[in-house]
Amino acid sequence: MAVKTSSALILAVTMMATAVSSVSAAEKKLQVFILAGQSNMVGHANYITIPRLFADDRAEVRSLAKLVFKPGATVTRKTVDAQIAMRIQRDAINQKLRKKEITGESEVAAARKAMAALSADYDAQTKTIKAKFAVSKSVYINCVADNHRRSGPLTVGYGGNADKIGPELGFGMSLAEKIDGPILIIKTSWGGKSLHYNFRPPSAGAYELNEKEAASDRAAQIKKDTGINYRMMTAQVNEVLANLKDHHPAYDEKAGYELAGFVWFQGFNDQFSDAFRDNYRDNMVAFIKDVRKQYKVPAMPFVIGVLGTGMTAEKVGENKVSLGQRAAAKAPGFKGNVASVESYQVYDLSAYEVYKKGWQNHFAEWCAVGSDRPYHYLGSGKFFVRFGDALATSMAELMQQ
Repeated sequence: MAVKTSSALILAVTMMATAVSSVSAAEKKLQVFILAGQSNMVGHANYITIPRLFADDRAEVRSLAKLVFKPGATVTRKTVDAQIAMRIQRDAINQKLRKKEITGESEVAAARKAMAALSADYDAQTKTIKAKFAVSKSVYINCVADNHRRSGPLTVGYGGNADKIGPELGFGMSLAEKIDGPILIIKTSWGGKSLHYNFRPPSAGAYELNEKEAASDRAAQIKKDTGINYRMMTAQVNEVLANLKDHHPAYDEKAGYELAGFVWFQGFNDQFSDAFRDNYRDNMVAFIKDVRKQYKVPAMPFVIGVLGTGMTAEKVGENKVSLGQRAAAKAPGFKGNVASVESYQVYDLSAYEVYKKGWQNHFAEWCAVGSDRPYHYLGSGKFFVRFGDALATSMAELMQQ
């Protein structure tokens, strides 16, 4: 009889534990993260540059392929090269047609037919390759990347267009392994914008026009547009927060949500004026305080991606914007809740070697490693996945503190 009682008790406890576990899983708060900045937050890395993760010499870099590709999936360099060759061939025919280097009705018709066939094969292969990328079940994203707007489960294609990525892919996939519960990323980013003017936070005070701006007939409009991207950012965040069920299927109204962190990656456009450079630290501090005040989260974890287009520690250390970003992270009251992450440390130097030797003359090789200029971190998918992972690691550390 004692044995039966003991078994019944064990069964009851097990059932209760299972029930509690089920309830807690269903009622976990939605963790919301805001990502904001300019063109390098927008993201200009083509998806075809990401498979380089598989072939990196370093195990820690190769392991990141498991974050962004489906289990067991691989994309070989042979596949990448074949895809690029197809694109080059198609584009070459198109260029000849546009320059009227192909003439004659039958010759033009044949060229158009060949180009259409290549385009169809290229699109089919693109679909096959993209299907190998992971699609998160726990991380969803609402993305504004210049004119590219998209919402849904996190995967490749939330950069400047449906073929590109920014740091969001590596960030979200990495963070999902570090924290428990559903995650929503709200990304707001516009290229060519400064912190001193476009993203100017309210508490930074009035923007002082330079002589040229003051003499312009647009002086009043320039003043009016001060901080316009800060306002656009908050408007987008507020819109998503007001409709969370539309943006994450696991959102539970009873459990609610938590504004869990903010990632900032910007700085290029603040390099070209003394006022913009010299005030970066104070503007960044004001930005962090204003965001926290706006959303009533006094110690919201905040990660600053340090501008690293100088590529080396020495060059980045000479950049007043980079120095201002580092200094902002160390401002009074920010210890343990604000951090800076160095982007130069994961700059894709091997891609830069291809760029430097003349990417136009090594176009097929270049397309496999990069897709943009050095100020866009070469449009290297390997860089953006690695940097996103670094941002997530820093964010998780701040959240633990």
